[in-house]
Amino acid sequence: MFAAERRQLILEMVRANGAVSLRELARVVQTSEVTVRRDVRALEAEGLLDRRHGGAVLPGGFTRESGFPQKSHLATAEKTAIADVAAGLVEEGEAIVVGAGTTTQELARRLARVPGLTVVTNSLLVAQALAHANRVEVVMTGGTLRGSNYALVGSGAEQSLQGLRVSRAFLSGSGLTAERGLSTSNMLSASVDRALVQAAAEVVVLADHTKLGTDTMFQTVPTDVITRLVTDEPPAHDDRASTELQALADQGVQITVAGGVASGGGEGMAGRRPRRESPLPVQRRGAPSGQLRPAPAGVLEQQAGERERARVADMRRR
Repeated sequence: MFAAERRQLILEMVRANGAVSLRELARVVQTSEVTVRRDVRALEAEGLLDRRHGGAVLPGGFTRESGFPQKSHLATAEKTAIADVAAGLVEEGEAIVVGAGTTTQELARRLARVPGLTVVTNSLLVAQALAHANRVEVVMTGGTLRGSNYALVGSGAEQSLQGLRVSRAFLSGSGLTAERGLSTSNMLSASVDRALVQAAAEVVVLADHTKLGTDTMFQTVPTDVITRLVTDEPPAHDDRASTELQALADQGVQITVAGGVASGGGEGMAGRRPRRESPLPVQRRGAPSGQLRPAPAGVLEQQAGERERARVADMRRR
């Protein structure tokens, strides 16, 4: 396939779906992700689409948001892996809030098996996933329906959350950076997400690697409020996503990486790598207990040296 044919097909796929991953584009045009990335750069230079980490979207900058049909087809395997890990954080009898999004919808499907659970949500999709779970109580906010993501927003939703207190909030968004935290491109959605956060003792963000390093218009959760990030393994070539993960860990966010699909494709969910968590030996300054960050290497070396000197002195006394 000639470059012009490839790029026309890529453009048609993005226009049809709103957002498409590089892996999916490479599969359809039957070429490597490196070649597809070069094609996407060329199309972006012409103003025909926007690049995102791990994919391409219709042009629109900070304010553009894909609808639910488009989002539901992007990074599906990664969202499934993230939801599997996030569900393991929820305990029997817990009360939580779950925000709107395709990843949180996947989480809700798994929460149906947790007995005695109470889930507060503004998402019709989350509520639908839990509708037939006879051991889970679902509490919905009020508000005005936002059809593009099937979520309740506005003052009615925010007022219904006043005075609420739960153990955790599980949220997704349009982008996540170490500098600004979680963000979204819609003002009403951002406002409700902030109200969900205020009701929770801990905040867990669910974001696949395509959202790492992406910044959108409205901040929802500042980085210093995020307790934990559950994400997937960035592809080997995605240096920016890996750098963003390290920057988030440096700011005290606990990172849990779910098994992802290998960048070569074709492995399906069998290509998962084991989950890992960032080391958590040092208390995060100014944060509630339980929010920890990795210890600097120099501190650990100094402590080891002091222990060795104490051991030698004790032997001499004997």
